[in-house]
Amino acid sequence: MPFRNREERSEVSCCMKYFMFGFNVIFWLIGGAFIGVGLWAWWEKAALTNLAEATLSTGSLDPATLFIIVGAIIFILGFSGCVGALRENICLLKFFCVFLGVIFLAEVTAGVLGFVYKDWVRDKLATYIQNNITVYRDDPDLQDVIDGVQSALQCCGGGSYEDWDKNEYFRCVPNPGVRAVSAEACGVPVSCCRLSDDPTAVVNNQCGYGIRDKDIQMSEVTDTIHTTGCVEAFELWVTDNLVWVAGVCIGVAVLQIVGICFASNLISDIKAQRAKWYRTHPSR
Repeated sequence: MPFRNREERSEVSCCMKYFMFGFNVIFWLIGGAFIGVGLWAWWEKAALTNLAEATLSTGSLDPATLFIIVGAIIFILGFSGCVGALRENICLLKFFCVFLGVIFLAEVTAGVLGFVYKDWVRDKLATYIQNNITVYRDDPDLQDVIDGVQSALQCCGGGSYEDWDKNEYFRCVPNPGVRAVSAEACGVPVSCCRLSDDPTAVVNNQCGYGIRDKDIQMSEVTDTIHTTGCVEAFELWVTDNLVWVAGVCIGVAVLQIVGICFASNLISDIKAQRAKWYRTHPSR
């Protein structure tokens, strides 16, 4: 079979075009899944009937909202890259490049500023965790996130386990004229407790009850719960796993840069193909 001459060959690389298409289809589906999970969580909490309460709660994190935001960003990127590559749409591919470039620059800027102003970031992170602690019992999803973090990092509270005094259910001294609202007063959640290494051991869900009472000796406190704040525990975890953390960050950065380069190269190929078409069809 004879080879086609240069004028008959397309300037657009099929490998690059369909690699961009297939790669972004995956992210498109992942983004849609994230949005679906977020909306389902909102529906389960009946938040769709009261969006103001879900979105205007300042200082606290709604995991469902976070899923929807992250999913929307991934969905938009995947859609623009997928459709832009398949339809050879320069506008969508340029949007993909710019949007991904902005995200990359934002990540780099956040990383540099976080390193330079790490004390400020540490204080803000501790305050943010404390704000979430105050609404610990108000949002089941948030409660699961906090419990998961405290269990995984073996920590308690933001700056220290005493941060749990900011929650009305765990507060030692209730508000004036108000009785203690629960048996958990002056305690901490079970996720703060030190668990036995024996997987068959029964977990005492009341191990944190009253552990912050002033009559409790500090030695008993440290034997019962983790007293390290989650901000400090997270810093220690990053230090201990620095190679893996750096590897993930570099991998994400390389993935973004490769995506930008592939999209830019595809744009150049499409422009070259259009120029050749106009050259060979001057009357059209």
